[in-house]
Amino acid sequence: MGRRPVFLAILAAALVFVTGAPATAAPARFDLDSADIPALQARMASGRLTAVGLTSSYLERIHRIDGKVDAVLALNPAALSQAAASDARRRAHRLRGPLDGIPVLVKDNVDTRDQWTTAGSRALRSLPAKDATLITRLRDAGAVLLGKANLSEWANFRAAKPTSGWSGVGGQTHNPYVLDRNPCGSSAGSAAGVAASLAQVAIGSETDGSIVCPAGMTATVGHKPSLGLVSRTGVVPISAEQDTAGPIARNVVDVALTLSVLQGRDPSDPATSRYPDSQPTDYAKLLKPGVLRGARIGLWRLPVLGPDTDKVMTSARNSLVKAGATVVEVTPPYQDRLLELEFPALLTEFHRDIDKYLATRPRGPRNLAELIAYNRADPLEQTCFAGQELFEEALAAPPPTDPGYLAGRAELSDLARRSLDETLAKYHLDAIASPTNPPAWKTDCAVGDNDVIPSSTPAAVAGYPDVTVPAGIAGALPVGISFMGARWSDARVLALAADFSRAAPARVPPRYLPTLPS
Repeated sequence: MGRRPVFLAILAAALVFVTGAPATAAPARFDLDSADIPALQARMASGRLTAVGLTSSYLERIHRIDGKVDAVLALNPAALSQAAASDARRRAHRLRGPLDGIPVLVKDNVDTRDQWTTAGSRALRSLPAKDATLITRLRDAGAVLLGKANLSEWANFRAAKPTSGWSGVGGQTHNPYVLDRNPCGSSAGSAAGVAASLAQVAIGSETDGSIVCPAGMTATVGHKPSLGLVSRTGVVPISAEQDTAGPIARNVVDVALTLSVLQGRDPSDPATSRYPDSQPTDYAKLLKPGVLRGARIGLWRLPVLGPDTDKVMTSARNSLVKAGATVVEVTPPYQDRLLELEFPALLTEFHRDIDKYLATRPRGPRNLAELIAYNRADPLEQTCFAGQELFEEALAAPPPTDPGYLAGRAELSDLARRSLDETLAKYHLDAIASPTNPPAWKTDCAVGDNDVIPSSTPAAVAGYPDVTVPAGIAGALPVGISFMGARWSDARVLALAADFSRAAPARVPPRYLPTLPS
């Protein structure tokens, strides 16, 4: 896409403008891959690192590495200025919290007033009217908005056979472990960027699997929060019944710290009025060692994901038992019916919600019909997944007042909640664990994804929390393990996932292999 010279120019100009240093000045050297936010804050507090130095390190790495991965769609020219402002706050003893000065990539379906928000579509190459609520919260926390991450165009809700990680604006994002393999899910650039140490944290979004699957495929930690913890205002939608944004990072503590910033009530998103007043506000403080001891975990194996994945789950089971947990093998009910009901509901909801969103944009298509017309007229939008069958089906779907739709959505949501609630109650479980993903498939525009991965669906449809952490490697390809719990149990599943990561550390940095032996 010809973005590398632009990256270098932004880095050079920003370094000179903010620091007065020449563009070739080397940023501070340390292991970005293993550093977590508390360690970075400790280095900055001791004077061994500045926010400008940290941000410069990430910008330099993006210039050097992202040509292999194509995770970063656009850099924020103001990133180093934001970092300098953080350093000034530190000198004045006015830090805003643990994310102050920390570089964050944002999926390009989240509105940012100073950068295009495209959802990967050439039809939306323009500025939104204002920041998304979650961006306001990140700015207020002092985070450095490093840039926008590539994504599956329209969050994979356009073509019948989409290719995850491809967009008309950003091209194809690659899995940093094996470059011809797919990163999965619509938050592909967010997860691949974090895995390649191109940012400390990234923001993704999920309707069903689009945070957890790319995190699992790239050996990162992804948290799909309970629906209502994080405002969706200013996030390009698929379905208000299922959509939520959430954090992706290389370790659980960074995810927990970021969720604490993202969480908050928003009058423009009624779902945020529903979480209990007792909900934690500092999730990182609750990541205590030893929480697996005495816990009861239901293991949903999903052998359909293949023997390599099941082998990783057997190892994960042994690690859970060794850490003191009781593991019960389970199969949550109603799964076939969930898969049958979900897609028709999303068609109606997408038409309703995308029309509402487009009406907020100062420029570009005003509704779904205009989007369809745009794609028909733009040859570049047809270079990978050429079709827009889902757009066309959504345009023809029943309206949200249709009795058939209302009955289907009511049954779908009820069965998803019951699927998890009944399983948790029947076996007296703290959480249900399942494989997040199989080993990544080869990226192939002609074939599309091979991503029927049912483990994310119950939590996604129910609006319950789902957090994935690395579980192991199948060959050279990561496999994640997801921990799902009851609604609002985000703190509990994060703590269980963190303890699993202590008991069975599985993440290794990517090697950017071109391919695997046949």
